[in-house]
Amino acid sequence: MHILKSIPSLADKIALRIPEASHVSGLSRSKLYELIGDGKLHSVKAGGRRLILRQDLEAYLASCKEVA
Repeated sequence: MHILKSIPSLADKIALRIPEASHVSGLSRSKLYELIGDGKLHSVKAGGRRLILRQDLEAYLASCKEVA
């Protein structure tokens, strides 16, 4: 078994670490932390890591589209 096949791609993950969320959204890490601090983006802490559920990130970005 090839080890890379067992590692989920970003597209398969339901929860993203901050650097991953930054990469897929185009938002900076500091902007993500700001949104979390302001209560505009929900995150969870699990296993000592701050995670953003993909659906929450997508919902936040969709809300920006509606306002713009």
